[in-house]
Amino acid sequence: MDMATALAELGVTEQTLDADTREQLDRNGYAPLTGVLSDGQVVRLRARLAELVAAEGDRAGLEVHQEAGTDRLADLVNKDPVFEVCFTDPRVLACIAHVLGEFKLSSLNSRAALPGQGNQALHAEGRPVGDGPYQVCNSIWLLDDFTSDNGATRVVPGSHRFTVSVGDVMPDPAAPHPDEVKLTAPAGTVVVFNSHLWHGGTLNRTGRQRRALHSYFTRRGNGQQLDQKKYVRPETLARLSPAARFILDV
Repeated sequence: MDMATALAELGVTEQTLDADTREQLDRNGYAPLTGVLSDGQVVRLRARLAELVAAEGDRAGLEVHQEAGTDRLADLVNKDPVFEVCFTDPRVLACIAHVLGEFKLSSLNSRAALPGQGNQALHAEGRPVGDGPYQVCNSIWLLDDFTSDNGATRVVPGSHRFTVSVGDVMPDPAAPHPDEVKLTAPAGTVVVFNSHLWHGGTLNRTGRQRRALHSYFTRRGNGQQLDQKKYVRPETLARLSPAARFILDV
């Protein structure tokens, strides 16, 4: 199995990535993909996350990261087939391939900003590389409408091409940036963004949690945020196609 074969078997063709999306990824560092998840998928994903949060309690998210003011879960590859779409959807994979070239899943996690919580400093997962080569790329799977009030992710368009880090130019990275925009969109949307882009969650000013999944990818030669070979369960391997296993690097 190689990258081209895996992508083809998962439905990625030369026509999957349209010119406008490609241009947005190059210019702004992010692109929204509307309607990736159906209403039914959104409902099922919300329900499964709620079950897992209740079952895992204070251990939820420990495989990767816990964060005050949020409900986090990690290692979702192994926790239900319903999450498989997050590393097999052809539109998303076409975007990731455009940004990274040869890639693999780094981690699949969830984050729910709780009421009155969720504000993050601007940050980037990758060190500054200017015009590349880019090392990491993320996708946010909106399970609630992202609004200006409920903790939608903020980004600084074009910052993936910067040659400085956030801390080099912002005394307080938690403060607003003059060029930032909030990623507002309806549930079911997936926003793919170059992880060298400056980004961060904002404060959830509503009385309801704001839920999202994050499937995070890295170039094939890099380490993973969660070692998929170490964590993968026999039943997961048994249900996944060879192409999906290639994306996980297992």
